[in-house]
Amino acid sequence: MKRLVTIAIISLLFLSCKTEPKRTDFIINGTTKNIYNGVRTYLKVKQQNGRTRVIDTAIVVNEKFTFTGKVLNPTLHLITVNSVKGELDFMLENNQIDITINKSDITQSTVVGSKSNADYKTYNDNLQELNKEAEALKMQLRNRTTRDSISKLYTIVQNKQKEAPLNFIDKNRSSYYSLVLIKQKNSKDNTNIEDYIEAFNKLDADIQNSPEGVAIKTNLDKALAEYLKTAQIKIGKVAPNFKAPNTDGKMVSLNDVKGKVTIIDFWAAWCGPCRRENPNVVRIYNKYHDQGLEIIGVSLDGTRNQKDPKNAWLNAIKTDKLTWTHVSNLQYFKDPIVELYNVTAIPATFILDKDGKIAAKNLRGRALELKVQELLK
Repeated sequence: MKRLVTIAIISLLFLSCKTEPKRTDFIINGTTKNIYNGVRTYLKVKQQNGRTRVIDTAIVVNEKFTFTGKVLNPTLHLITVNSVKGELDFMLENNQIDITINKSDITQSTVVGSKSNADYKTYNDNLQELNKEAEALKMQLRNRTTRDSISKLYTIVQNKQKEAPLNFIDKNRSSYYSLVLIKQKNSKDNTNIEDYIEAFNKLDADIQNSPEGVAIKTNLDKALAEYLKTAQIKIGKVAPNFKAPNTDGKMVSLNDVKGKVTIIDFWAAWCGPCRRENPNVVRIYNKYHDQGLEIIGVSLDGTRNQKDPKNAWLNAIKTDKLTWTHVSNLQYFKDPIVELYNVTAIPATFILDKDGKIAAKNLRGRALELKVQELLK
């Protein structure tokens, strides 16, 4: 008898410890106090282009509405209500989620039942606090007597704002909201792509291998490829060296030509704006060459429309009196130098300082001369 009782107790313990099966769909139970019957509510998703798309519609009945469905993994969605201003952003996942709409301010609505949404709220609450602190310090900067000390505090808070996304991701590697943050930051031009690739690689494996994770990794890799195209030609970077045939067919490199100031001038015989700018470049070269200015022209001649690209190139040099060094592979925009410098339109110029670092780009007319003057001092 005792043995039977023992078995029964063990069985009950086993059953009580058994975990609930993971839900494979979601149900959103919405409460809309003081909103009339028949008002439409919309469940939406933000697309890659930033626009929203309606994926479901529900009608308010007795101050309630319901959405059901499935998501592959937790992602950022939003709800709008026809009679309520604004929209409610939240993380939708496969679970029972209870949402109470705040009619006076929908952004203050409560969302219960989504772990990833709790992470989303934690991050945004922290960011709002930093924003308030930054705004308060910004107001205090108007006081001249305390400006220096406040300025230091303001800089610290600004750095915290910038670092907030990566700090959150690092501390929440198992959160799907970390994945959303990486996606959002990857879409912004000023994102440090290498930092966010590193952050992605630290996420839990199931997050990385989720459908959304795989898609985001693909976009990160594309963004990195685009970044690397321009990383080495940013202002402040040493201009990458190159070598190409000159007008006599002799190989000449950028390093062979560099002066106290060097202009890399991308142009072509067929380029009207280039030819119109040439007299200005000639004038600047003649005026400052003795002071250390050098120019190396890189021609993009070699289009299919040119019967004799080299002859067109040489004639343009002679006609426009371009007496500096010229090189070209006569391969149009497929020229290796053009691809190295990510040139997509001409005329294009890179102005280098005495150390060979890129000091400015794409200056023309008076602006080009002023920069040359500044660098020669």
